[in-house]
Amino acid sequence: MTSPIDHVERRGPQRLWPRLPPRQREEGARAALIAAASTVVVIGLILWWVLSSDTWPAVQRQFFSGFHFRESFPQVLDGFWLDVRMFLVAEVLILAIALVVAMIRALRGPAFLPLRAIAVVYIDLIRGIPILLLILLLGFGVPALQLRGVPNSPLFWGITALVISYAAYTAEVYRAGIESVHESQRMSARSIGLTQGQSLRYVIVPQAVRNVIPALLNGFVSLQKDVALVFVLGIREGLREAQIYNASTFNYTSYVAAAVLFLLVSVPVARFTDWYTERDRRRKQAMSS
Repeated sequence: MTSPIDHVERRGPQRLWPRLPPRQREEGARAALIAAASTVVVIGLILWWVLSSDTWPAVQRQFFSGFHFRESFPQVLDGFWLDVRMFLVAEVLILAIALVVAMIRALRGPAFLPLRAIAVVYIDLIRGIPILLLILLLGFGVPALQLRGVPNSPLFWGITALVISYAAYTAEVYRAGIESVHESQRMSARSIGLTQGQSLRYVIVPQAVRNVIPALLNGFVSLQKDVALVFVLGIREGLREAQIYNASTFNYTSYVAAAVLFLLVSVPVARFTDWYTERDRRRKQAMSS
């Protein structure tokens, strides 16, 4: 004879994870099969279209040579580690500087007008300059001045240009998050005696950052690729190493090797961004329901 507890234990998993009706399971399986078959067909057609080209053998030798991939990969990988280090340093600085700029722009009152004006001018000017142009201006212009006490390293100014450019965009992301926090939060903080700065620090900004994490992660992905732009300063990072190999062999496979390395980092980060964005959307829907 079974006890009521045994009966509940047997039925518990069924209530928590209900089985789909047979018809829905069949429709789901049919949809998955159709999706897989259509994907295979499309990929097959694309491969047939490319491989049937009369010039494919020459393209394969120039861009997808196994020999040149193996030969170029070690030096491209060495340069790519510099890309990773630049990316990590720049990302930390960007997040910190952009948050300060956004908080300055969020300050209210006539006394803070000069600070707000400086933040607005910085954001507007920097967002209007292409990042590659900014890298060239700082990387070649500042060292040419030979200013005492100012670094002349192209690497330093390349990272500085990335930080300055991305901080302007990221500050606007933070500002959107700050403005998304309801005005009642600021008023409540002021009513309990917090100053304007304390209200931003302890009440507004934590909520704002949580709201814009998906957008920050997208900037994270973009920066990971744009660090390669410092190659125009002669810095021997991954793309520059691929260019050097191409100049000595007249083969473009080294660029493919560099692209593979960047994809190995950017694709997982992009998938994580999508996953987090979807989870954040579901969380907000659950809170509003």
